[in-house]
Amino acid sequence: MAETLTIGKALNLGLRRAMEDDAKVVLMGEDIGRLGGVFRITDGLQKDFGEDRVVDTPLAEAGILGTAVGLAMRGYRPVCEIQFDGFVFPAYNQIVTQVAKIHARSRGRLAMPIVIRIPFGGGIGAVEHHSESPEAYFAHTPGLKVVAVSNPIDAYWGIQQAIASPDPIVFLEPKRRYWEKAEVDTGATPGPLFASRVVRGGDDVTVLAYGPMVKTALQAAEAAAEEGRSLEVVDLRTISPLDLDLVFDSVRRTGRCVVVHEAPVTLGLGAEIAARVTETCFHSLEAPVLRVGGYDTPYPPSKLEEEYLPDLDRVLDAVDRAMGF
Repeated sequence: MAETLTIGKALNLGLRRAMEDDAKVVLMGEDIGRLGGVFRITDGLQKDFGEDRVVDTPLAEAGILGTAVGLAMRGYRPVCEIQFDGFVFPAYNQIVTQVAKIHARSRGRLAMPIVIRIPFGGGIGAVEHHSESPEAYFAHTPGLKVVAVSNPIDAYWGIQQAIASPDPIVFLEPKRRYWEKAEVDTGATPGPLFASRVVRGGDDVTVLAYGPMVKTALQAAEAAAEEGRSLEVVDLRTISPLDLDLVFDSVRRTGRCVVVHEAPVTLGLGAEIAARVTETCFHSLEAPVLRVGGYDTPYPPSKLEEEYLPDLDRVLDAVDRAMGF
């Protein structure tokens, strides 16, 4: 059955379906119960599933993840909400030293089926701890998988697939896109979670993005088409593990590649992707792989964030530079 959903509502329905399908799924987070979360992603779930399965926690991210580790060891599937991206760092020790390592440390005897939901990125007029893009920290950590959804379809199916996974997953949600709408067929068979996808075909330049920047890349492709340039836009969808075979095929055909993300450029995901594309597609490249990202500064005050965030013009400028080689 197809219905028009926002990303936020798709996540809500996906969480509901996962909880209906498995009584071991437990939601934990600050204000996620009666309030339904600051973005209302868990709205109505505590009312329907009770306070034992939708748990309002203290303001203690390390405690949330530490508790989730114990629950996972006892066979539960905790889904932890971090209220804003910048609030995850008190829990960073638990995530990196415990969540990511216990499966290997126990020689496979202990699974960690924990999902860590993090609204990430800017664009909502908030201050720095509410507008950050910390994905590279987690993608750099062996033992963690990192998913970044960009649309309601992936939000609905992706959250269910992440919860069903035996591995710990950092599930990044583009907060500035929570209200974006699309038709979601809730009766369909979903594609694989850890796979990139071409969302617009093209022949001149391959543009790679994930999360909130997918829409920006698509807008750039639309504008470029008016000037006679054909951009192929790839939604990476998962940034650890990276699914790059499709990307390599695209770059071999276009000969040019631009990577776009909100996080600062230095040591961001774009650097890793550029290295892999260059290593694999060197003889097909007509230009260096270019990166478009945030600046190497702390996130600015809200009145300046539109100057900080990559936009259509900055993506098109990178396309122009790639075509100039």
